[in-house]
Amino acid sequence: MRVSPFPLFVALYWVLAMIPGAARAAPDCRAPAAVCEERSSGSLPLVERGVPIAILVDDGDFMAVRHAADALRADLSAVAGQAPGSPARADDTAIIAGTLGKSDRIDRIVREHGIDTTGVAGNWEAYLLQVVQQPEPGIDRALLVIGADRRGTAFGLYEISRRIGVSPWTWWADVPPPQRAMLHVAPGRFVDAPKVKYRGIFINDEEPALGGWSRETFGGTNHRFYERVFQLILRHKANYLWPAMWQPRAFYDDDPRNAELADEYGVVVATSHHEPMMRAHDEWSRYGKGPWDYTRNADTLQRFWRGGIERLQDREAVVTLGMRGDGDEAMTEGTATALLERIVADQRAIISEVTGKPAEDTPQVWALYKEVQDYYDAGMRVPDDVTLLFADDNWGNIRRLPEPGSQRPGGYGVYYHFDYVGGPRNYKWLNTTQVERAWEQMRLAWAHGVERLWIVNVGDIKPMELPISAFLDQAWDPDAADLDWITRYPAAWAAEQFGDAHALEIGGIVTRYTQYNARRKPELLDAETWSLLHDGEADRVIADWDTLEARTLALAKRLPARQRDAFVQLVEYPVLASANLNRLYVAVARNRLYAAQGRASANRWADEAKRLFDRDAQLQRVYERDIAGGKWIHMMSQVRIGYTHWQQPERNILPALANVDVPERGVTGVAVEGDARRWPQPAQSPRLPVLDPVGAPTRELVVFNGGTEKVGFTAKSSQPWLRVSPAQGEVEDAQALGLEVDWSELPEGAHEAVVAIRGSDRTEVYVQVPVRKPPSHRAARGFVEGDGVVAIEAARHARAIAPAGGEWQTIPNLGRTLSGVTAWPATGDALTPGGDGARLEYPLVMNEAGEVEVRVVLSPTLDLRNRGGLRYAVSIGDETPQVVTMRLDPTPGDRDFKAWETAMVRSVHVAVSRHRVAAGANTLKLWPVDPGLVFQRIEVTRQPRMRGTLGPVESRQR
Repeated sequence: MRVSPFPLFVALYWVLAMIPGAARAAPDCRAPAAVCEERSSGSLPLVERGVPIAILVDDGDFMAVRHAADALRADLSAVAGQAPGSPARADDTAIIAGTLGKSDRIDRIVREHGIDTTGVAGNWEAYLLQVVQQPEPGIDRALLVIGADRRGTAFGLYEISRRIGVSPWTWWADVPPPQRAMLHVAPGRFVDAPKVKYRGIFINDEEPALGGWSRETFGGTNHRFYERVFQLILRHKANYLWPAMWQPRAFYDDDPRNAELADEYGVVVATSHHEPMMRAHDEWSRYGKGPWDYTRNADTLQRFWRGGIERLQDREAVVTLGMRGDGDEAMTEGTATALLERIVADQRAIISEVTGKPAEDTPQVWALYKEVQDYYDAGMRVPDDVTLLFADDNWGNIRRLPEPGSQRPGGYGVYYHFDYVGGPRNYKWLNTTQVERAWEQMRLAWAHGVERLWIVNVGDIKPMELPISAFLDQAWDPDAADLDWITRYPAAWAAEQFGDAHALEIGGIVTRYTQYNARRKPELLDAETWSLLHDGEADRVIADWDTLEARTLALAKRLPARQRDAFVQLVEYPVLASANLNRLYVAVARNRLYAAQGRASANRWADEAKRLFDRDAQLQRVYERDIAGGKWIHMMSQVRIGYTHWQQPERNILPALANVDVPERGVTGVAVEGDARRWPQPAQSPRLPVLDPVGAPTRELVVFNGGTEKVGFTAKSSQPWLRVSPAQGEVEDAQALGLEVDWSELPEGAHEAVVAIRGSDRTEVYVQVPVRKPPSHRAARGFVEGDGVVAIEAARHARAIAPAGGEWQTIPNLGRTLSGVTAWPATGDALTPGGDGARLEYPLVMNEAGEVEVRVVLSPTLDLRNRGGLRYAVSIGDETPQVVTMRLDPTPGDRDFKAWETAMVRSVHVAVSRHRVAAGANTLKLWPVDPGLVFQRIEVTRQPRMRGTLGPVESRQR
């Protein structure tokens, strides 16, 4: 039988434990519960001749199941091309859904037909999909959806929605369902259940974007808004929410229907890390009296917290324990362990008194966020039934994890961030989280036993669509989310939104735009970020964005019109707006540099910066007003231009620009690479950095005009082996001079020439041009030194010796330049470097013997097990490995806080050691010591000198 050409995201999830977005092979329409266009043996039609199948649910089943059934009915109608509410097929087939022990119909079918519920009954949120014959009178065949509990049944129904091609983002990103006249579900038994118990999102930092949008769309963050949030969560087969809490928001207090509807849908609502006892932060300003201080106001606080537990009314929840200061701050100076232990004990007593049950019967969590981790590190403990919620550093690097294999009844969780307000800089506008990094960190968490709770701060929800999906999909079954899974994920996610035809291209675009934004978050960009003077960095960065934008716009022309709204939101706007922002700051940088040099073109670059600033607003208008009927008004209003410290300005601010008074006459000026000055300078001559045939065969030398009229020039070399082109001409704006060395005419060693530049205005500049021809070392093989440096991507190792029982893994796209390399698994003991131990080897070809600096660029992984920093070692040749410790600490005032802050700005940590090399062939060995390190690149340099933000380009290999 021919396999259906129906898109991969329709014949879904039978490959890897039904994980949405998993790496998929071509669909096998015979796999249990696979959905395809074509009929297979024993399959059941879900859509036939454009009419969907009926869905049957008992009226007495949970509301969560009935809501999910309604959603599936609407999805089937949309896929079939019918209007919402159109009648289903009136035949002898149906989808019959229900919860064990709650649905009389399902219980009867299970009993009478001997349905095997192994793996479902008694398992948290488990469900079964199975086609059965004659389940009841009048029904010849049916697809059973059997859940162990209310969410299990709902997840089974939402899973069918994804299998028929309806994206979880169908409403939140206007992703249109595919149109299909025929759909069939294959026979067979499929069982699925999550491995992480609580999986969810935290809406936070939601002004002015989501706040403005929700007010415009729903009248605020009321139940109409939250109904859409609940649907998004459940369509991802997640179950947990920390609701929006920026003042003046309070989920329970603002709209009583919020909590009621959450219970109807089956979403577990909790409160954030600094909102104990189910009370929103803003409720204290509404109802609290006196100070938020337990040493002075314990009785009032206890009454306040009691009200939070009483309001639950037996609804499902996870109660946050502990106490932080008012306004997401530390509670006290120092670590008041005894006080916090007393607070937790009193809170548990309140829970027990209000519920009439032992405290341990109510799920609780203690969030080890920021300074609260200090209490844990100092030895404070809470009862074993309480979940310990570890946290990242707000920048996507987990701070602490439990020892592998440790057990506690309450289990462990992780609170992660895709969005943050705080130092060293807010980041809220666009997605800057690489899914590869979030996956790598959460994989570490899973390997260390974090199985109870995964919660992520998603800011405004949009535009974090890709990382939200990846995070929640990984949480469903972390074991199946292996390296191959994350490698394929962006394209698989793109297929789910746009179909197969362009999935690889779209996956590549969203991967690249996220990587580029992760190199330096947009809010951290300024005119100094990308160097105009070193390594051609600014030009290389803008070329990257130009290429990506061209790919995006070319693809947009090939997509069907019905996908336009989704494409703008998920792909086009993030790429075009990010590219525009980088161009803006480079334009500002050119304006300032050229004004300081007296170039006439400085004013033109000021105009270009203003144009790009205006274009940012134009792109925002497209997103907010021109697509989806203006549905997303205000949603891209987070400030992103003009930051000068951690907190945002009130609005986007065009950076300061310089203006030059341009004379009528032409004025000759010269600029040389690596030097911001204008030449000529009194009693000085400019000097170019050294030219060499490997790393710097040419350098930038520019003749520019400081006036309005054209100015003539001549350029002449003092040596026959150095040719300058053009040798003469007229300059209206600027003219780059090409320097070509005839290396065959030069012996090995150092040489020097002078380029004499004379302007028609009688300006004279004599540029010293140092040239070095290194020894050939023809027999040596490896990465060749050039311009005094060898730069190597970590993945380009010549030899990889894995740790015992482990392997080296290359995580594609992770990091600023190419990828990340890590030893896996990362739960073992520290390794001893040396001998035939685990290592990566890199062959080097060095020009001469001497001392070098080895700069290892790593992902900024933190000391997960609190052992004094993460270590690796470096050796060159036969030397004893030199151990280097990476110490980063996000605690203000800590000795390693500055290093952490620098790493967050740069998105990497650069560790340095010094070594000696021989002339010619060398072998650099990189030794892992502590688990969890991710290596991105290695730079071996003779003399530290000014470089761009991203470092030198990768060296040539022979």
